[in-house]
Amino acid sequence: MNLLFAIDDNVTQQLMTTLYSIKVNSSAENYSVYVIQDQKLRETDKLRAFCQKLGMHYHPVIIDDDQFDNAPTTDRYPKTIYYRLLAYKYLPKNIKRILYLDIDILVINDLKPLYMLDLKDYWYAAASHTSLDVTDNLNKLRLGNYEMESYYNSGVMLMDLTAIRKHVNAEDIFNYINKKGQTLFLPDQDILNGLYGQNIMKIPDEIYNYDARMNPLYFAKSNGNWDIDWVIDNTVILHFCGRDKPWRSDYKERYSGLYKHYQHRAKGELLVLRN
Repeated sequence: MNLLFAIDDNVTQQLMTTLYSIKVNSSAENYSVYVIQDQKLRETDKLRAFCQKLGMHYHPVIIDDDQFDNAPTTDRYPKTIYYRLLAYKYLPKNIKRILYLDIDILVINDLKPLYMLDLKDYWYAAASHTSLDVTDNLNKLRLGNYEMESYYNSGVMLMDLTAIRKHVNAEDIFNYINKKGQTLFLPDQDILNGLYGQNIMKIPDEIYNYDARMNPLYFAKSNGNWDIDWVIDNTVILHFCGRDKPWRSDYKERYSGLYKHYQHRAKGELLVLRN
């Protein structure tokens, strides 16, 4: 299972928590962890040792060019996030598929069925959270793509790298950035949807990209079926979207205790390494 992340030095512990949750809940035998970074992470040795302890192989992917220096960024969306759009350029050519994940997630059931998904003629698989609101048509208008089925969250993306190498190129992305400019609210996610939304296979968010903020809406949408017991039994990926994050001491939302449990267990693995 090839896994892709894009991080900076601020979230290495969160990456380890996510990796630990994948390892203990998924059935894949081998894991290759590719981490995009714009300079070598300070805790590279710790990350490598942690992955080795979990039986995973750590592969830093250091991007030293400046092609995204002028792209829109925020404190939550640093330059590194753009590189997942062009990940195929920096990954080994023999990799045919990879699963990109944000680091604000927990994997609580087996990830392998998603990884093995038949993508057919699609280039990506991703989930949409817009079934929980009414912004679909507004996003199509804003981004100028009326062919996309929905507006997809880029925090969980299965990528067919063979297809992406054929069709995705940097020039189209840069032209789109120049054209849309300040209309890009969620920069790389908007680009993904605006350019390639019609090439994304829709997967169920309640299974593969459950927005942890939206418990009441999921419950209502399912007529009361998707309660906490259903989530624990069926949801694969819990995604802690938004500014409030579960590793902060003041986070008190549902599933905060579950996250802190995995965080504690991951830190325990680090303590074993130090000893």
